Amino acid sequence: MGFFSKLFKGPEIDMEKSAANAKKMRMLFNHVVKDGDTYRLIYGYTEDVSRFNYGLVHGSKTKIGNLIVGWNEDSQTIVVVPTVPDLSGCGDPTYYRRSEILKAYRNKYPTDAFIIYPDKKGYIGINAYDWLEDEKLYVYVSQDEELAAFTDFFMNRFATK
Repeated sequence: MGFFSKLFKGPEIDMEKSAANAKKMRMLFNHVVKDGDTYRLIYGYTEDVSRFNYGLVHGSKTKIGNLIVGWNEDSQTIVVVPTVPDLSGCGDPTYYRRSEILKAYRNKYPTDAFIIYPDKKGYIGINAYDWLEDEKLYVYVSQDEELAAFTDFFMNRFATK
């Protein structure tokens, strides 16, 4: 039994590396977002890279857009900051204020993404998981607790029908 449980167990999480990346995410976020410390953070990604100018972020050519996602319970605001997997830089923040969005919901199929429609012209789909293996594409960070808190905030205070 022990052999099979090891076989099917996911990769070990390097908590030191995860903490260092969480610290870098906080530093980048606070650098571009006023009152950044009032936001909780998760790492997310989007496949809709056309919404952000990733060329500004160290010439990233990836089809996956890396995002630092911050949320503030009091102002019911989500802030999305584009970044790159090595967290060497970031772009400008985009604010999604609850009072200004058209619609927001959790799309379970096919991507399990948090979807926000700021207007009738476009939307953003934020995907977020506890940890993703490919460090060339995704930021290495363990975020079980924060992701649960963001999901609760999104579903209970932010999402609309």
